[in-house]
Amino acid sequence: MEHFLLQLFIFLAAAAIAVPIAKKLGLGSVLGYLIAGIIIGPFGLSLIADIEEVMHFTEFGVVMMLFLVGLELKPSLLWQMRTPIVGMGGLQVALSSVLISGFSLLYLPWQQAVAVGIILSLSSTAIVLQTLREKGLMNTSPGRSIFSVLLFQDLAVIPMLAVLPLLATIAMLDDGHHGSIFFDISSLPGYLRILVTLLAISSIFLLGKFAGRPMFRTIAATRVREIFVAAALALVVGISLLMTAVGLSPALGTFLAGVVLADSEYRHELESDIEPFKGLLLGIFFISIGASLNFTLIGEEILLIAGLSIALIGLKWLVLVVTGFLFKMAKKERSLFAIALAQGGEFAFVLFQFSRTNGVLPAQTIEPLISAVAISMFLAPLLFLAHDKFIAGPHGAEDVQREADTIDHGEHRVILAGFGRLGTDLGRFLISAGIKPVILDHDAANVDILRKFGFEVYYGDITRLDLLEAAGADEAELLIVTIGDKDKASELVELVQKHYPHLKIAANAADRSAAYQLMDLGITVIRRETFGSALSLGQESLKLLGVDPYEAYRLKRIFRKKDEEMMPELYRMHREDEDQYISMYQKHNIDLEELMRLDQNADTEELDKAWTAKNPEM
Repeated sequence: MEHFLLQLFIFLAAAAIAVPIAKKLGLGSVLGYLIAGIIIGPFGLSLIADIEEVMHFTEFGVVMMLFLVGLELKPSLLWQMRTPIVGMGGLQVALSSVLISGFSLLYLPWQQAVAVGIILSLSSTAIVLQTLREKGLMNTSPGRSIFSVLLFQDLAVIPMLAVLPLLATIAMLDDGHHGSIFFDISSLPGYLRILVTLLAISSIFLLGKFAGRPMFRTIAATRVREIFVAAALALVVGISLLMTAVGLSPALGTFLAGVVLADSEYRHELESDIEPFKGLLLGIFFISIGASLNFTLIGEEILLIAGLSIALIGLKWLVLVVTGFLFKMAKKERSLFAIALAQGGEFAFVLFQFSRTNGVLPAQTIEPLISAVAISMFLAPLLFLAHDKFIAGPHGAEDVQREADTIDHGEHRVILAGFGRLGTDLGRFLISAGIKPVILDHDAANVDILRKFGFEVYYGDITRLDLLEAAGADEAELLIVTIGDKDKASELVELVQKHYPHLKIAANAADRSAAYQLMDLGITVIRRETFGSALSLGQESLKLLGVDPYEAYRLKRIFRKKDEEMMPELYRMHREDEDQYISMYQKHNIDLEELMRLDQNADTEELDKAWTAKNPEM
């Protein structure tokens, strides 16, 4: 027990130290984990011993990750993605397998060459998805293409597990039976094995479709969060055991379960419960990959392993570029697509071990290949960094734009451009008042979060004329602009004034200078973003200081009225002479102070008697 706790402490401490440093240096969390693994591994400080045992345990993090990915994919969306999944993913796996097998034939028998080809055709789901999420690229066009290929690769592991034993060319290292915890499916006739496999997959579908909701509803009714967490983990573990029992990939089973539960009202609860466990296990998995690098072997076979690593990345990059070209991806998207998937995958460790156990590949062939895969995975985050710096440019992920959503605007009177802090509350107010606006926002992460809360928000750049038209600008009566970027807001106003002059415009301004910029365009209905909140907070502050509630209300009204009256005059002056503008601004503030002081000294006794303190805003 003490040994386990010590090992756990070392892993967690290494992650806690290395990842913040890596993030600070702009390297990303995955590279931080890998570096931490090298430092604490056998060829660093030698703080951990049995790396292989740790990797088997932490591979469960990949299983959890695919369950969460499945939760984000509704079956309808998965069906829509069938072409890129089967077409793009299938082509990548097939071309990579053929090319790598052909290269391997120069040195290995054909059976071993085929095994090496299909194993090395896989990429790292864990590293790539984690990096895409950190960079905000999951919902971009290349992000979806990358995810499609990764998904096909995970599915392809199943036939690979079936094909690899057929390629055995050396003596079996065991009795040829690979049983599970419950029973040995390999002892069944072929048709029964197929039947058992289909029954296992069907049971996952039926469990998620018909038993999942009642089960989680009953558990949620207990209002004991720990039980819900336990049930969520039990679901993932149980499905993994079921898939293992029938010789399938646990990751496939949990992914299917996630897809089936994607429409469940408990989806978000499941995500929040499993996410911490997934993140922790994935982190330790990455650390174990770093620790598994055999630097003794690398030092002895440096030219061979370096050549294998370069050949692996180069061959896969070539295949991915061709795949992207055949599927008509944009040039910039194609470069990200190729860089992201040009490495070996975590399933290679599993499949190489499976190949050794089944007598497909000898140990002397597997060991340098495993080192090459680990090095390619280590280089993956660096390749992302190189892509951002030298290919994508300084904005990196921002240059790869997510495709705008298809808008079904119906017959709406209002278009709300921008759904940030102010836009969200404004949208809630309009919807509550019976006015449902068409809402657009250009922050992909914000759109995804708000959709989880039930808001019908569309992603897209509202300054595009085609998107304005799709939003129903021809029929709408009012455009409300709550975009924080004042230049973007001005661009939108100019576009609307030119093409849709009938649209009334109301706008939010982040500050006084933004308000002046909108006034330059002739907009008269402008509200400064923090002005109203500042006055309301000031009113409440005066009441806390003992000022009569009615008097605090009057002072707020006076300040608002006079400040708004000042705006046109100050606007005219700010364009003519900055010194005079500052002087006038100061004079107006002095006049306003005097006016409010006189108001406080005025006789308001009769009004005070009529004032209802319980409702100071009546």
